[in-house]
Amino acid sequence: MSNTAIPTLQPAEGGTLVQAAINAVTNHIRSNGLRVGDSLPGEGHFADTLGVSRAVMREAFGALAALKLIDVGNGRRPRVGALDGSVIATSLQHAISTAQITVPDIWDVRRTIEQRTAALAAESRTDEEAARIVELAEAMAADKDDLAKRTEHDIAFHNAIAAASHNVLFIQIVASFAPLMEVAVPTAWSTRIAQSQKQVMIDRHRAVAAAILARDAEAAAKAMAFHFDDAIGDLLKAEASFDAR
Repeated sequence: MSNTAIPTLQPAEGGTLVQAAINAVTNHIRSNGLRVGDSLPGEGHFADTLGVSRAVMREAFGALAALKLIDVGNGRRPRVGALDGSVIATSLQHAISTAQITVPDIWDVRRTIEQRTAALAAESRTDEEAARIVELAEAMAADKDDLAKRTEHDIAFHNAIAAASHNVLFIQIVASFAPLMEVAVPTAWSTRIAQSQKQVMIDRHRAVAAAILARDAEAAAKAMAFHFDDAIGDLLKAEASFDAR
């Protein structure tokens, strides 16, 4: 039996032992070609292999679970986690609450992303997905005087378009905006008091839905851009009004 000592894991310059352990686990996932749902060795295995304490590995596993990189549960081995937009959402909410970015900043980034998702949806959507997108646009029209329902339909509308793009990353990124949209969408709609103003917003959504239904990628992207140009303008006006108080 070999008496060779297990080399102790060393953190990178400026890093911590826990971060080094996190890197070791993610390297294990990559080097072994593991996929979502595949089992991982437990904390004890990594502690012994890396020459670190169970406490270090417990903290590393906790951090990885918080980032949704691994899925841990009582009584079973840890598994490789799936991509989860909630991690992005948490980071964005923190950035807004600490004044690192503004809601209009988010809206501007979304404009670029959602132009592309609209174009992809027009090219890749199924008949059922197109019908759902049109249905949600019409639901906004039906509930134009109910802000809560209109907001719910609006968020679902954008998520449905992302889903119809059939690009997993776009789906998760757009989903990550949902908590912010729960604030931003009512803010944008609140500037539309007159019925004619509300109708413009509804018509913008209908135009996006119609272009996707027609499989016209260029028209879908343009319609989404028009929608966001209106929305960004409304948000900027609302923020300027709030700051002037």
